[in-house]
Amino acid sequence: MKYYAIIVAGGSGTRMQTTIAKQFLLLKNKPVLMHTLLAFANSSYKPQLILVLNANLVSYWDELCLKHNFDLPHLVIAGGDQRFHSVRNGLMAIKDDGIIAIHDAVRPLVSHKLIDNAYQTAQELGNAIAAIKPSDSVRKLLSKTNSEIVNRDELVLVQTPQTFHINQLRTAYQQHYEPTFTDDASVVERAGFKINLIEGERNNFKITYQEDLELANFLIK
Repeated sequence: MKYYAIIVAGGSGTRMQTTIAKQFLLLKNKPVLMHTLLAFANSSYKPQLILVLNANLVSYWDELCLKHNFDLPHLVIAGGDQRFHSVRNGLMAIKDDGIIAIHDAVRPLVSHKLIDNAYQTAQELGNAIAAIKPSDSVRKLLSKTNSEIVNRDELVLVQTPQTFHINQLRTAYQQHYEPTFTDDASVVERAGFKINLIEGERNNFKITYQEDLELANFLIK
C-alpha cells in the first residue's frame, strides 16, 4: 500500500493582517509550512508529500527552501481558485492506488500519533476525519438580535488530516464544485460515502490570527 499527503497551502494572510501568507510566517525560526511537511515526513507511514501552492507563490517557496536549507523531498503543484480545485489538482498528480491524507498547511502542530491513526483508520474503514468536541457553549444565530442554544454534545469541530482511500477521492472529485464543499469530507459525503470520525487534538489548531502564531510558538518549545 502506498501513502500520500496532500498539503494545501493557499492562504493569503488576510485575517493575519500581514503581507506574507500565513503558511510562510516564522515558527521557531522557520516557516510554518516546513513544520507541517516535516510532521508528515516523520510519521510512521512516510507518505509521499505533495504541496499545493498558489502558482504565484512557488518561486517564493523555492527561495525559502534555499534560505532555510530545506531539502525534504516533495512535489509542488499549482493550486486552483478554491480549495476544492487545489485538492483536485493534487489528486491528479497521483497515478497509483493508496491512502491519501489531506492536511491544512497552517496546522503545523499535528502529532505523529494523529497522522498514524488517520492512515490506519482510513485503510480499515475507507476514510478518517479528525474532529474534536467543542468545549464552549454554542448558540445558533436566528437573526441579528436573536439566537438559541445548541446542544454541544451533538456537535464536533472538524480538523485535518482528512484521510481517504484514493478511490473515494477520485469518485468524489469528479463532481462539480459547490459552495457547500467546505472540506474534503463534505465532498466525499456528497458522493455517497459514509464519513468516519476519529479523535483530533486540541493543539492541532489552524493558525489564522496573530495570537494563534504566538500560541504555536509557545507550544512548540
